[in-house]
Amino acid sequence: MDKGADRLRWTRNDALVAIGAAAVDLLGFSVGTRTEGLAPTLSAVCALMAAAACLLARRSRPVPVLAAVLLLGIVPNVVIPDVTPHFPAGLAVALYSVVRFRRSAVAAAAAALTVPLASAGQGGTPLPSGQSLVANAAATALVAGAALVVNRWQREAAANHARQAERAVAEERRRIARELHDIVAHHITAMQLMAGGARANLAHDTEAAREALVILEDSGRIALREMRQLLDVLRAGEEPDETPPAPQPGAADLERIVTESRLAGTETEFTVDGPVRPLPPSVGLTLFRIVQEALTNTRKHAGQARARVRVTYRPDDVLVEVCDDGAGAPAPTARPAAGTGYGLIGMHERVALQGGTLEAAARDGGGFRVAARLPVPAGRGGEGGERHR
Repeated sequence: MDKGADRLRWTRNDALVAIGAAAVDLLGFSVGTRTEGLAPTLSAVCALMAAAACLLARRSRPVPVLAAVLLLGIVPNVVIPDVTPHFPAGLAVALYSVVRFRRSAVAAAAAALTVPLASAGQGGTPLPSGQSLVANAAATALVAGAALVVNRWQREAAANHARQAERAVAEERRRIARELHDIVAHHITAMQLMAGGARANLAHDTEAAREALVILEDSGRIALREMRQLLDVLRAGEEPDETPPAPQPGAADLERIVTESRLAGTETEFTVDGPVRPLPPSVGLTLFRIVQEALTNTRKHAGQARARVRVTYRPDDVLVEVCDDGAGAPAPTARPAAGTGYGLIGMHERVALQGGTLEAAARDGGGFRVAARLPVPAGRGGEGGERHR
């Protein structure tokens, strides 16, 4: 029962199309009959309205809808046989839907049957006249041609969007790889300095040498983990690009990005729960990018909205949530970031690299919510983690 209801589900646009087709057909039928000195009958009017009502299911069941419209179209032809032959708007919409949503063979068969059946019963004879066949053939070709043009345009648009999404993912992967490279290079430099310090103090200050070796061990562990993540990113085979390196932000820079959001005109609340602790640089960078992208989307798509940023430190992970109460359009995928939806792709890429989870969806009461969980087992920040202000 529920499955059948889902198949017959219709949208507001389907209702508007059905109402428009009914209005056009009723107006044309009324004018045509009065012009020829005839009176529209109740049965003919009811048949036209019933045919238009069938269009509510034109997307889910276009072939049965076309058959119903053709059968109901015979009623006006029979009850008022002297009316001028015409090609109803409801029939045009039904045929257009078949060509749009069904295979080519089905569409061709539907178009071929529409030509003779559209004028069945006209003139008081069961067989259509040659003039009506020519007129119906021209109308059918016009409707089917329009549907084929729309199909081709949509296929090209979908392919173009897929190519743009692939380029966006590739660019985001290169950017992530570059940022992870900077982090790893930082740890390797620190390891080199700590090794030199340990060697210099080994003879006369064993405590300083021991402390340097502890830091060296922790930095090596973090660098190895970051290098593995870097290799996972580069394993996709993307060609590296040459972009000057820049210092990478982290969780300590969230206050700055929130301040920038406030200065840009978005009332932004920022709270931190739990004991703040150093995070691995890649986790801090991911945290920063999520908040940055979410606040950017709020400014671009939510209008005059208030935003809330909440970071929660837990023993085994860190949570970040960015909400707004704006009236921006929800996405299906969520509200599109930067006008394309690729910002959310970048968020998912970053969170997936950290082994976390991301939720991005419209809120029931209005607005949008982005929430991520990044696993950070206790002790992973260590001495090599980013410093918090």
